[in-house]
Amino acid sequence: MKKLFLLITASTLITLFSGCLTFHKVSYVVKLKNPDEGTVLLTAYDIRSTAATGKELNEDKDNLFNYMLRSSKFLRDQKAQGKEVISRKLFIEKGQLVGQGEYKFTDINNVEGMKYDGGFHYLNLQPDDSVIATNGTVVKSNGYKRIMWDSTYTELDFTMLGNPFTHSSRFKSLAPFFKQSKKK
Repeated sequence: MKKLFLLITASTLITLFSGCLTFHKVSYVVKLKNPDEGTVLLTAYDIRSTAATGKELNEDKDNLFNYMLRSSKFLRDQKAQGKEVISRKLFIEKGQLVGQGEYKFTDINNVEGMKYDGGFHYLNLQPDDSVIATNGTVVKSNGYKRIMWDSTYTELDFTMLGNPFTHSSRFKSLAPFFKQSKKK
C-alpha cells in the first residue's frame, strides 16, 4: 500500500501480511473514557489477497486465519504497541470476508497516531487518503488532510477507503477459504 495511513492501518489489523493482504475499506469507532484512553472497534471490509503464487496465498491465509484470528502472539504483539485486544473475529457479510477487532488503549497516540491537543482530537492524513465518512470535520490544507473532533465528542468515527479493487481480477477473495475452514 502506498498511502501512509493505510500502512499504519494495515499494521494494526493485519500486522504480518507483508503487503499481500488488502481490504476495500476500514472503519474505526473510538469510544473515549477520557481524552487519552478508551476502546477502538476496527472493521476491515472485503479482505483479499494480492498473492501471485499458491505459496503466497497460503502464507496470507496462515497470517489471517492462524496468526491474527487465533494466536496469542498476535495479542502480545498488539499489547507491545499499546493495544490490549478485547476481541477479534472474522465473518462473511454480503459474500465478503470482514475482519473486526476491538482493543483498549491508554494513550490516544496508539490509535493510528491520533493526537489530543488544545481541546481537540485529530488525525493527520495524506492529501490523497479518501475519507468515506466521519462524525468529525475534515480540514484540507497544503500537504495533509486532517479529521478533527472537539472535546464534546466521546465517540470518534471515521471510515477510510483502502483499495477500490478497480482491477478486481488481481485480487483473490478470502471469503471462500474462511467458509472452508469453518467446516473443518
